[in-house]
Amino acid sequence: MTKIIRSRQTKIVATLGPASASEEMIRKLFLAGVDVFRLNFSHGEHSDHQSRVDIIRKVEQETGRPIGIIGDLQGPKLRVGKFKDGKISLTAGQKIRLDLSSELGDETRVNLPHPEVIAAMKPGSFILLDDGKVRMEIVEQGPDYLVGQIISGRALSNNKGFNVPGVVLPISPLTPKDRIDLEAAIGMGVDWIAQSFVQRPEDVAEAKQLIAGRAALLIKIEKPSALNYLDEMVALADGVMLARGDLGVEIPPEEVPIVQKKVVRAVRFAGKPIVVATQMLESMIENPSPTRAEANDVATAVFDGTDAVMLSAETAAGQYPLEAVQIMDRICRRVEQDELYRSLIDADHPNARQNDASDAITIAADQVAHDLKASCIVTYTTSGSTALRAVRQRPAMKVVVMTQNIATARRLAVSYGVHAIEVHEAKSFSDAVLIAQHRVGEEEVAKKGDRFVMTAGVPFGTPGSTNILRVAWVE
Repeated sequence: MTKIIRSRQTKIVATLGPASASEEMIRKLFLAGVDVFRLNFSHGEHSDHQSRVDIIRKVEQETGRPIGIIGDLQGPKLRVGKFKDGKISLTAGQKIRLDLSSELGDETRVNLPHPEVIAAMKPGSFILLDDGKVRMEIVEQGPDYLVGQIISGRALSNNKGFNVPGVVLPISPLTPKDRIDLEAAIGMGVDWIAQSFVQRPEDVAEAKQLIAGRAALLIKIEKPSALNYLDEMVALADGVMLARGDLGVEIPPEEVPIVQKKVVRAVRFAGKPIVVATQMLESMIENPSPTRAEANDVATAVFDGTDAVMLSAETAAGQYPLEAVQIMDRICRRVEQDELYRSLIDADHPNARQNDASDAITIAADQVAHDLKASCIVTYTTSGSTALRAVRQRPAMKVVVMTQNIATARRLAVSYGVHAIEVHEAKSFSDAVLIAQHRVGEEEVAKKGDRFVMTAGVPFGTPGSTNILRVAWVE
């Protein structure tokens, strides 16, 4: 069996869909560089997703590499109703009524089937329709209607989505459909649940309660209001996805790069995985190569120190899914090989949290590995906490994670530089070192005689108790 060793630290997430549903294509995508597959529950039947999970697990078995799977919930996507002629034309200065009536709309009114939105809006608030292509200002509010004045207009067709920037809506991000999809996804054995449109810490707590430890929770930052509670929500979640599509509609475009840097840094320093997503290689839906701006966008996320970059429609519905993964892999590798990348990453290391011995040991391990030019850092972990501490430092070498828990190995597939190995349970630290001495060589991460630095928590099985460091050699 050929060993699958990624020659980069940044991970790649790819979304599956009609363009990538076959066993042949999923296998090709994995071999080309995909570390984690995303199932978008906004589209497709549960049976479609189940068949893709089955294929992924088959590829996992064939290659001997743990593969992560994200089940992405749709969330409460806000949409207007339908029009008599299927669409209308809106022009600047025009006024239109938005109300609860289910009658087909026209140029004068349209159904807005969201009473909570009507209640939350005020004159002077804005509504952005069709990804911001239509902008209106609310000039009048009634108990069951709004009147909006068009600022910039164009054709608007049936059931287009809309955003309400700057307004915190009193709605759960988990719809009845999401709750059904969540249980289905967990039943399929996904490793991560991605929660869309979170606004407040209470939203995250609700999802955590429903998941009940059966999967890890990846919250999607796509509402400006979420930025106000970022630290609190990151503390509750297991990871974060920066979904720049809806977020980019609701905040000014000049703010998006700054928000990206702040979010990536905050999540990294918290010791949680961060995924940068949406429109990364958008033109490759229809073209075999990306624009220079898109290549730069992917490179910027890597320079920022993200754990993973994600492809959406590029692999789900595009004409060139394999090529999109290949070029993303090339961009990531090229950036990581550049001297500037390492200098930027090393210039902004998180410090040990106060009185946290585990952090201190992990930071020391990174320094020792660097000074000794070690081949890799090895962690032995049950829960994954020791591994997450290690990758928080963004080491220059691989982090080989040994765990007897396959669920942990799969969840860590999204984390920076992790090469997870499923091993039998070690009885002691010495036993773990012996296992590492043999398995690191077998996995072809290092050669016989190479040094590696190992960390673990003693007593074994105690999450978050990283308290020992050792230098050893590959047998």
